[in-house]
Amino acid sequence: MRVAIIPARGGSKRLPGKNLKPLAGKPVIQWSIDAALESGIFDRVCVSTDSEEIAELAQLGGAEVPFLRPAELATDTATTADVVRDFIHRYEALKHEIAESVCLLQPTSPLRTVNDIREAAKLLLEEEVDAVVSVCEMEHPYQLCGPLGPSGSLQGFVKAAENIRSQDQETFYRLNGAIYFCSREAALKLEMLYEPCFTSRAYIMSPWHSVDIDTKMDFRIAEALIDCI
Repeated sequence: MRVAIIPARGGSKRLPGKNLKPLAGKPVIQWSIDAALESGIFDRVCVSTDSEEIAELAQLGGAEVPFLRPAELATDTATTADVVRDFIHRYEALKHEIAESVCLLQPTSPLRTVNDIREAAKLLLEEEVDAVVSVCEMEHPYQLCGPLGPSGSLQGFVKAAENIRSQDQETFYRLNGAIYFCSREAALKLEMLYEPCFTSRAYIMSPWHSVDIDTKMDFRIAEALIDCI
């Protein structure tokens, strides 16, 4: 069984109600549900939530919500790894099926496309690895970033050897949070995904598809880009 898990808790401090917020005519979470369903590669498309409102909307949108998330996994301190692990164990016990592979799709990445999901799945299969994780190129060279000194001092902020033209800097990538496609074993130990015990590959996504909605500004960027992808 290949399962897509879309984790969407009801609470959000920086952008309240972000998973239900209308984006180009439909709730933010519906973009991930639709992409998962349209990819045609999942046996189950599920939403993990503590919110009855999100659960109802998700079911109307075509996803399964087999149970509500426990309250202790709906706090600011609960980790995604804990949520995924709990969901896998409870879902397998309920359905008497084994999740051979799991794809974590954060609802806050609505610009991720059907093709992105299919290509990540293809990479997982062809490379025979434990996990494929989406990344995108960093918007700015990391060499030009750093902490400020006392009173905003820039002393030592940029090393002379690294103060070169942006186009001459080595390309670096960052996790964009859009896709985590894993074997069952890797999904159950998500916090150890980058340790030597697992093999993994990066799926490189376009920065245009990599907006992660966490703030009002992120949402406005998504609104501006959604008609362009």
